Amino acid sequence: MTNPMDTSASTAINLVDCVVVGSGPAGGAAAYHLAKRGRSVVVFDRDVLPRYKTCSGGVSPAVGAWFDFDFSPVISKTVNQIRYTWKVGDPVDATLNTSEPMWMVNRSEFDHYIVQQAQSHGAEVHGGTTVLGVKFKGDRWLVKTDKGDVQAKYVIAADGATGPMAKWLGFGDREVRMGAVLEVPSQDNNPNAQFDFGIIKNGFIWCLPKAGGYSIGTGTFRGKDNEDLKDALLEYASLKGLNITQAKFHTHPMCLWTEDQQLHTRNALLAGETAGLSDPFTAEGIRPALFSGMKAALAIDGSLAGDSQALANYTTIIQQEWGQDMIWAQKLANIFYRVPGIGYKVGVKRPSATDRLCKIMCGELKYADVANRALKRLSGGLIPGLG
Repeated sequence: MTNPMDTSASTAINLVDCVVVGSGPAGGAAAYHLAKRGRSVVVFDRDVLPRYKTCSGGVSPAVGAWFDFDFSPVISKTVNQIRYTWKVGDPVDATLNTSEPMWMVNRSEFDHYIVQQAQSHGAEVHGGTTVLGVKFKGDRWLVKTDKGDVQAKYVIAADGATGPMAKWLGFGDREVRMGAVLEVPSQDNNPNAQFDFGIIKNGFIWCLPKAGGYSIGTGTFRGKDNEDLKDALLEYASLKGLNITQAKFHTHPMCLWTEDQQLHTRNALLAGETAGLSDPFTAEGIRPALFSGMKAALAIDGSLAGDSQALANYTTIIQQEWGQDMIWAQKLANIFYRVPGIGYKVGVKRPSATDRLCKIMCGELKYADVANRALKRLSGGLIPGLG
């Protein structure tokens, strides 16, 4: 993708410490932590805010430790009961043995709420504004939008898996897979989160309760990305006996962590799905997005204060504190989703494994803590006598 920046036709206005492109969890978190530290921040998003975001909306309560405000106004429901199934049958029920229940959120409310906290500290937010290009000139970025131009000392790209910012900043292509969500209105007050294996060949289906309905999501994690996600979700809903006459189907791109990669360049950082941070085993994206947004803000704040290694250290921090564990997640995904029937039998149905997976999803345990034993059991299911 060619950067369409044409400085000859631009008249830059303002000079801010940082422009953040994208107002999702990564962009909102970055804007909040920068503004809180007294840095001047402008956020651009092509959508008018608040906006719907295709996402099932499960959030680890661990993210609360990274912010000093209360998330309860935008928690739609909390969940501490999990049900795993194989093609909707053979259930395994588990209780989250964690310090707090998992949060269920509507992304339109959740994302906008974080942005509003950033605004309360002085961040300037422009929804319905499309960034048309960026160019580094002298010691600053010139950011061109359809509403005018802004100069910024730093830029954070948080415009999602298929946004153009990463390419414009000189980063290579990232592997993008497809996910899907079926939003099902319902008066059913079932408090369980449900995870189903077997209907999708190279992935799984998750059904998360919200106030007023369910978000039923799916995605694939290995092999060719050519499964019919809509048919799979409709099959699941039918087997569950859900009324889908008013259901709405949405697709969305996912950018899963595949390997360590550089996330910084000259006065610019990648964050969230733009950085390819989603979990390659569960597709969890909100927690790593919030984490990377916070760390990106701290890095730019440090660079503004004179730390010449702050941006490079951001890449190192993300690799060490998130990426290294995602390597284990990817190893598990490569085996588990190749033979999900065996994975369900020797993994999911084991009470200890279920408890550990719940703690991983809530951010209280790392894949590295359990991966060796899990890989041995999965391999033992494939090779008689092993494990």
